[in-house]
Amino acid sequence: MTEPLGRFLDGLAARHGTATAWWYGAGSGSFADLAATSRRVAGGLARLGIGRGDRILLWLPNGPAWLALFFAAARLGAITFCANTRFRQREMTDLVARGGVRAIVLWPGFKDIGFLDILTAADPAAFARVDSVVLYDEGGAPLPLPPALSHARTVRFADLAAAAPTAAEVDDADLGAAVFTTSGTTSAPKFVLHPHRSLARHAALSAAAMGYGAPGSATLQALPFCGVFGFCQAMASLAAGAPMAIQPYFDPDAAVAAIAGRGLTATNATDDMLERLLAADPAGRALRLLRRCGFAAFKAPERRDLVDAYDRFGTRLHGLYGMSEVQALYAMRGVDEAPARRVLGGGTPVAAEARVRVVAADGDGAGQRVLPDGEAGLLELSGPSLMAEYLDDPAATRATLTADGFLRTGDIGHREADGSFVFLTRAGDVLRLGGFLVSPREVEAFLEDEPAIGRAQVVAADTAAGPRAVAFVTLQPGARLDEAAVLARGRALLARYKLPARIFAVDAFPTTESANGMKIQRAKLRQEATLRLAEASRRP
Repeated sequence: MTEPLGRFLDGLAARHGTATAWWYGAGSGSFADLAATSRRVAGGLARLGIGRGDRILLWLPNGPAWLALFFAAARLGAITFCANTRFRQREMTDLVARGGVRAIVLWPGFKDIGFLDILTAADPAAFARVDSVVLYDEGGAPLPLPPALSHARTVRFADLAAAAPTAAEVDDADLGAAVFTTSGTTSAPKFVLHPHRSLARHAALSAAAMGYGAPGSATLQALPFCGVFGFCQAMASLAAGAPMAIQPYFDPDAAVAAIAGRGLTATNATDDMLERLLAADPAGRALRLLRRCGFAAFKAPERRDLVDAYDRFGTRLHGLYGMSEVQALYAMRGVDEAPARRVLGGGTPVAAEARVRVVAADGDGAGQRVLPDGEAGLLELSGPSLMAEYLDDPAATRATLTADGFLRTGDIGHREADGSFVFLTRAGDVLRLGGFLVSPREVEAFLEDEPAIGRAQVVAADTAAGPRAVAFVTLQPGARLDEAAVLARGRALLARYKLPARIFAVDAFPTTESANGMKIQRAKLRQEATLRLAEASRRP
């Protein structure tokens, strides 16, 4: 499937017609409705001067309007920048200025967040190229634009949706269609550009792998569309003809009610979301309706506790792998695998033509040695879901895409004999201890075997004797940490260079929310480890 996205949506409308595509609040819409609305919105955007190669920014929560705007822009050959609703002035200023954005779409009154107020003190120069602001609302009054946008014309989304439909349709599936931003923890976020063909093809492949085409399938869409995790689930639901219950933001009680009321059979989620769903429905009265749930463990790896908890209801959790550059749902564990396998990240690629290789982590990036199955190294991936480029950044693109069509992921993992792979950790998180590369997960698993310890995070810190592992742990309720006893046990079970220099008990790990879920800030843990070791060395 290499068709442009407008044709992709029109094909769905032709096949599924008046069948329900989405539920949102008390309303619903069909595949034909979505296709028709996107054509009208495209007509409205065209009258604003939006066309091929122009860049529009969606600063919106989940909703049918987000989907209509995305497909409308794609029909015109425009590129959609997917902005997190949690972004604030600094992030938005950078995104708009570096991205060359011409139109911004936002919902001024969503959740009482002052989206326009956020931009009050923004630098007008950064917004100089923005000539249109589209205001979405669900009954709110229009608001004045901040000074940085005072030069732009305003139009309400309802007016775009009432415009005459356009007959325009780009016919080039290689055109850029969507930009997702990287996390930017060590540099400015990069703009990951995906073309029409990769988005449409991956939607069909992941829909088949997730089983969304099975009779009676319906999905809960609570992950945000602005991140690849939520976006890819929505696209897969559409590709399969499965209706989705859209939540503008994740609310566990509302999610449980939607699962029960709509008979939803599948979703994808982070481990944090799964914990909150369990808290909202501990007996599984609604959750047992879910046949499957792909999940990503951001708070802690290998969440066997969650897999076991949901297995009690007959809901199969299975690990996934993805990233902005290859899209979410690139690979997944099978629902029929054993629980000990389903907790693992990675899995089998959804595309038969996708290829996974693992190269030595100590090479220079050119002609690196390909490692055999079972040996850990740097993951490199190919397949039809790969990005086209980092937009406006050819140097970063060349550094990430190899000459033979693989993407350097920056992740550590190993291949398995059946063609699947296991994700272990980010390369930036791998520990170099005693001259060896060590996965932090190896040490964390040892620590989590201790009855008193709930979760563990292990980072490296510089010491006078060289880099040493430092562990941060959360404790089981009412438990106390006996650091000396744990280290004594470790000396019998671990190589000496893997043994933590110190183990610190903390109430919680530092986290940050991204468009794809809650993630542990390992950089902050590394800073904290250095500070605590330095403080300990100064004590008499």
